Amino acid sequence: MRGVDLAIIVVYLAAMPLIGVLVGRKQRSAADYFVGERSLPWGAVMLSVVATETSTLTVISTPGLVFGNAFLFLQLAFGYIIGRTVAAFVLLPRYFRGNLVSAYAFLGKRFGSGLQGTASVTFVITRLLAEGVRLFAGAIPIKVILGHYNIHLDYWVIVVILTALTLIYAYIGGIKAVVWVDVIQLSLYLGGAAVAAIVLLNKLPGDWASQASADGKFMLVDFTKNLLTSPYAFVTAVLGGAALSMASHGADQLIAQRLMATRSLRDGQKALIGSGIIVTIQFALFLLVGAMLWVFNGRKSVAQLGLQSPDDVFSRFIIDDLPVGV
Repeated sequence: MRGVDLAIIVVYLAAMPLIGVLVGRKQRSAADYFVGERSLPWGAVMLSVVATETSTLTVISTPGLVFGNAFLFLQLAFGYIIGRTVAAFVLLPRYFRGNLVSAYAFLGKRFGSGLQGTASVTFVITRLLAEGVRLFAGAIPIKVILGHYNIHLDYWVIVVILTALTLIYAYIGGIKAVVWVDVIQLSLYLGGAAVAAIVLLNKLPGDWASQASADGKFMLVDFTKNLLTSPYAFVTAVLGGAALSMASHGADQLIAQRLMATRSLRDGQKALIGSGIIVTIQFALFLLVGAMLWVFNGRKSVAQLGLQSPDDVFSRFIIDDLPVGV
């Protein structure tokens, strides 16, 4: 780790709240705060949705999946597209028709305040648990980096700092700030994966793809796996991905609020369906990096490399082999 790497991280952590505040500082009403007066372009919302479902865990773990399951994980993304298409035409019109700012307001109108309150509280609790995991995952590399410079902070301190930085732009800027910061973060995710692929391409032999293919690392579907015991059986993966996506992208406030910030129902539908396509491309890119890493590491298993889990494969490459500043 060089000083320039640390400087980039510090600048990034400071810039995100600042950009969020500048983008969304002129809030005029509650509707502006929660749904941006329904004025956000669908392309930005689409990228924001993808960034919302992408975390540190996604970036770090997806390439390592190739070592054990080839490209089979991508089957879930096929289901995502199906599920989001259903949600776009079945659930989303009801939110726009009622001119709502919350996915749970529809439940209140349809089934009463009791169910609305139950769904809202469930969302808050489950989201706190999920974001807690993601915040902790993000704190791990920061602690390692700081430790390299003999700066020793407890995990809880790092989590509190990250939370405070996020709260600044979310509280002041509302949904507009959140969406545009998401767009920047997704650009970093995809840009980082693309740079990793380019770096690997320059380190690999010309026949790397043939080697990976010969080892079955490009296998996309597998009809031989047991439907009841394997998450990567084709039918299980596609149907499971569709059901998960219908729930998370059709009824989860985290996603629905972004979609309701678009200019029209049609724009919301484009953003939702398009997010399924973009997330499939994203997963494919991370899996491609994983196939490259398989050859780069001498076609050895995780155990043979002396690593504790597949999550460590990409992490080690980032630390040891990516150029300074990347």
